[in-house]
Amino acid sequence: MLGIILIIFFGVMTLRLPKRIARYNNNDLPVRITDKLDQLWGIAQDSMKHNKMLNAEKALLTILRVDNKSASAYNRLGILYAKQKSFKDAIECFEIAQSLEPSASSLHNVGLIYFENEDYDKAALAFEQALSIDSEVPSRHIAYAKVQEKLGHNEKMVEALEHAVRIDPVPQTLKLLADAYERIGRSDSAAKMLEKAEKLIATKEPVRRVVQPRRVVM
Repeated sequence: MLGIILIIFFGVMTLRLPKRIARYNNNDLPVRITDKLDQLWGIAQDSMKHNKMLNAEKALLTILRVDNKSASAYNRLGILYAKQKSFKDAIECFEIAQSLEPSASSLHNVGLIYFENEDYDKAALAFEQALSIDSEVPSRHIAYAKVQEKLGHNEKMVEALEHAVRIDPVPQTLKLLADAYERIGRSDSAAKMLEKAEKLIATKEPVRRVVQPRRVVM
């Protein structure tokens, strides 16, 4: 079962930090850190935006030293580790976040990592749990469809894509569904989906070209 609560005792009960987090001891912490949490979040977000992963990691680890029940920090740290392809650490962070604050996002992220590692059965389970919490996000149905495709469950793949189209019938998703219909021999349905996709593309307002003034050469 995803969302494992990892607990050990240090005089009082606290959530266990992942091994990579445990490498940082209290001497690494700034003084009066409780007054700087907002600043640390800003550093973490800005560092991830600019691909400064070490700075982002240190900021998030510091936050977790102060508030080891911050599901948001665990989620963000899991994303960071996933980007670095440290999938074991990423899954551990997402599972702790899920145990603290159950969310579809954490489960979906776990599913994506399992999918990346070609563990499709576990990926399917994670996506199903995410959908049981929140089924109104089309990308979750699309991800579930992709894993069902890998498992050879074409009917489930089609059903998931149909859900995604009902929520948000954008051309890209319609084309995915058309391809899925074609795979199971429903050529008429595939043609209808492609027709809908083409109509949507055709009715989009064309992007106006902005003419930039020429630079004056002095």
